[in-house]
Amino acid sequence: MEWVQTLGSFVNAVQQGSLSGAGRMLGCSPASVSRHITALEDQLGTQLLKRSSRNLALTEAGELYYSQVEQVLQQLSEANRSISQLHTKPQGVLKVHARMLVGQLMILPHLPEFLAHYPDITVDLVLSNNIAPVMEQGTDVDIRIGRLEDSSLIARKLVSSERIACATPGYLDRHPDITRPSDLKNHNCLTYRINLGTPVWRFMDAEQRVEEVPIKGSFQTDFGFALLEMAREGVGIAMMPDWSVHRDLASGKLVRLFPEYRVSHIDFDNGVYAVFPKSRRTSVKLRMFIDFLAGVFRRELAHDS
Repeated sequence: MEWVQTLGSFVNAVQQGSLSGAGRMLGCSPASVSRHITALEDQLGTQLLKRSSRNLALTEAGELYYSQVEQVLQQLSEANRSISQLHTKPQGVLKVHARMLVGQLMILPHLPEFLAHYPDITVDLVLSNNIAPVMEQGTDVDIRIGRLEDSSLIARKLVSSERIACATPGYLDRHPDITRPSDLKNHNCLTYRINLGTPVWRFMDAEQRVEEVPIKGSFQTDFGFALLEMAREGVGIAMMPDWSVHRDLASGKLVRLFPEYRVSHIDFDNGVYAVFPKSRRTSVKLRMFIDFLAGVFRRELAHDS
């Protein structure tokens, strides 16, 4: 790692403004710092610093080299911290926000396992259907459905998913046949409340053509689990993420409609994402939680295969 020491001598000399200052920061003599810089200049074939008895000044080549080398050393330092944390015991408070349906179906049932495996982590879980202001309120991670709009955050996709229009066999037996999306106009469609306008379900066929169907029904809610329960009780047709109904579909409790279409009420990116600030990317407890949750989705959906 002699090259790191050499670059460190150069960068610290610039930042401290003197060889002696750099020596104090690095725990070595000014003469040693000077030798490192001279060796670097000899290797590059150009002068980087103008030295005098009182101060140092960057040459034009030195300014260009410093601007790039400083970033390299910062990245190296961050990489070293990340690797050292691999051997650090995960601990402390982890603040998690999640959409209510994800929290109820995919987080809460498996959280005891996570806490048993990491007894020094305390999970502070908030469930709501709002997008958490991650940066402002100190939330470590927000579990979201759909695409990321804030580019200042990092998003890791936990699972790809599709929305599914589904109903019980009993409901389908009691009501007119459904052969195409427009038939839904004559059915009781249970809706997720997004706005005050007329609910519209969108259907995309294999040729990427989208058909929009205005629907109506006897029940609407902003609580996904309530929508799921009403569908399970045969009240009507609901549109749900595939991971929320995969067991019901496998058991025959619910039947999937329109398998030849992609279905949505907003857009067609329905994956589940863990979203977190860039400042949290080296957090061991956060990485453990995200890896655990991704594993939960893999195990749950593996039952379908």
